[in-house]
Amino acid sequence: MAGLTGEQKAAILLITLGQDLAANIFKNLSDEIVEQLTLQIANTKKVTPQDRDAVMEESYQLALAEEYISQGGIDYARELLEKALGEQKAVEILNRLQGALQMTPFDFIKKTDPQQILNFIQNEHPQTIALVLSHLSPDQASNILSSLPPEVQLDVSMRIATMDRATPEVIMEVEKVLERRIASVFTQEFASAGGVRHIAEILNRVDRSTEKAIMEKLEEKNPDLADEIKRLMFVFDDILLLDDRTIQQILREIDSKDLVLALKGASEECRNKILKNMSSRARQMILEDMEVMGPVRLKTTEEAQQKIVNVIRQLEEMGEIVIARGGEEEIFV
Repeated sequence: MAGLTGEQKAAILLITLGQDLAANIFKNLSDEIVEQLTLQIANTKKVTPQDRDAVMEESYQLALAEEYISQGGIDYARELLEKALGEQKAVEILNRLQGALQMTPFDFIKKTDPQQILNFIQNEHPQTIALVLSHLSPDQASNILSSLPPEVQLDVSMRIATMDRATPEVIMEVEKVLERRIASVFTQEFASAGGVRHIAEILNRVDRSTEKAIMEKLEEKNPDLADEIKRLMFVFDDILLLDDRTIQQILREIDSKDLVLALKGASEECRNKILKNMSSRARQMILEDMEVMGPVRLKTTEEAQQKIVNVIRQLEEMGEIVIARGGEEEIFV
C-alpha cells in the first residue's frame, strides 16, 4: 500500500464496502469531496488483495482509535492501542489521527455569523472563549472580541497571547459542548422558521415572473426540492380561493374518478365549493359514487387531490387560468 494517497485509499475503501454502503457514506460528505472521490473511483481500474486488506485494516485501526479517544481521551486510547497493537503502531495511529483532528478544530462554526457564535460563547469561561477564538479566522475572532465586555476582552486577549497548545481531548470536549448547544438552538429555530413550506408560501406571494425564474433555476440545481416546493405552493384546499368560472374550467380537465377520491378527503367547505359548480346531474353522480365507494385511505385521497392540483398548475402554466396570489396586483389586458 506504500505510495497510495489519501484519496486513493478512500476510493479503495468505498469500492471494497460495495455500492450500498458507499452510497450511504456519500450522503454525509460535501459535494466537493464526493466529486473528488467519484473521479478517483472511476480511475481505479484494479484493486489488489494486498491493498484492499491494508486499507481495511488501517481504516479499522483509525476508527478504533477515534472511538477510544471519544470514550476516555488520548491517554486512554494510547493505553488500549498499545495493548492491542504494540507501542510503535499505537503512536503511529494516534499521531496520524491527532494530526487530522488538529487540522480543522471548530470547523462546524467557521462559516457561522460572528454574532451567532458570540451568543453561544459570551457567558463561557475566558479560557474557553480564548480557545474558540484562537481557532477562528481573524475577521471572525475580531468581531466577537470587540463585542465582549472590556474586562473580558483583556482577559481573553491575554489568554490567547499566552496559549501554547491545547490537547486534542480538551479541544474535542469544547467542540462537542458547543456543537450540541448550537444544534439544539438551530433545531428549535428551524421548527418555527424557514423550511420548504415557508419558501412555498413566499413564492405564492411573489409575482408570477419572479416565481417562475426562481423555480426554473431551482429545478436545474435541485429537482427534488423544486417538486416538493411545487406541491406546497398550491394545495387542494386553495380551490376555495378560485372563482366559480375557473373551477368550472378546471373540472372539465379532471378525471371523474380522481375527483370522487379527492372529494372523499376534502373539507366540507371545499367539497361544497366544487359541487356547486357542477350540473345537477354530474353532482348527483359524484355523490352516488362517493357513497358507493365507502371508506378510502387518506393516502389515496391525497394522491387524487395532488393529481388535481397538478392539473391546476398545468392550466396556469399554459395561461388557461389565472391564480391570484397574495400581494399580486391583477393586471388585465
